Amino acid sequence: MSKLQDSGVRCLFFDTFGTCVDWRTTVTETLWKAAKDALCSATASIDSRARSIATDMTREDWGKFAQDWRDGYYHFTLEIAQDASKPWKTVDEHHLESFKALLTSRGLMFPRTDNNNPGDGSLWTEAQVQDLSLVWHRLDPWPDTRQGFAELNKGFQTCILSNGNMALLNDLVDYGKLPVKQILSAEMFRSYKPSPKVYLRAVEEMGLKPAQCALVAAHLADLQAAKSCGLRTVYVERPDEESHKELRNESIPDVWVNEHEYGLVSAAEKLGVQVSK
Repeated sequence: MSKLQDSGVRCLFFDTFGTCVDWRTTVTETLWKAAKDALCSATASIDSRARSIATDMTREDWGKFAQDWRDGYYHFTLEIAQDASKPWKTVDEHHLESFKALLTSRGLMFPRTDNNNPGDGSLWTEAQVQDLSLVWHRLDPWPDTRQGFAELNKGFQTCILSNGNMALLNDLVDYGKLPVKQILSAEMFRSYKPSPKVYLRAVEEMGLKPAQCALVAAHLADLQAAKSCGLRTVYVERPDEESHKELRNESIPDVWVNEHEYGLVSAAEKLGVQVSK
């Protein structure tokens, strides 16, 4: 029996990137394919050096690019979470700025004075760059996610609680056909996890007390912050997702779903839901 069964938990909040959706595979494959398409395009005006760099980049290289992009997001949100005086910016705005900076640093994009100029030698046009920056709206869910939500809906109020802005989250839920009951964004609270403000305001939005809510996440630091606010915690391990392995022995999760188990479906079983076979 898990620590949360018969504990009075009524609402499950879900981290999204990495927990419910496989951002790493989707972003890597999207960039890899888009680069191939650009290099094979008869109309693209790509500078010879940028073409050479892109041609030499492997799928693994684009995977490292995706990780750098993700790391930039982590540092951006953490900075605002820790310092409320920092200028507010949405995740979409950050993703676009960060994407351009990464492309420029790798010699794949050149400084633009005219955002509509398609022939400056960059790997992608401005319109293509903007579209690719929105790949985070189109992330594939993990194989267990849809069923997991459906099972958990039997016994709990399910609610996305993510740093992603509302437009991003609505698109992500629609794209992945995720049967979650509600969506809350840190954008609503003008801060980012792991700021206590996000967890506590989310609890208020649900009309509950912290002890009546649990955070489901693939990141121990997120769970640690939620636990410090009085929420219960469910850890769902995902491949390559934990960046704070030093927290594994800190007794943070109330429920622990190992990587070899079936994600949110296994979480439902451990939370006492009679799962459909």
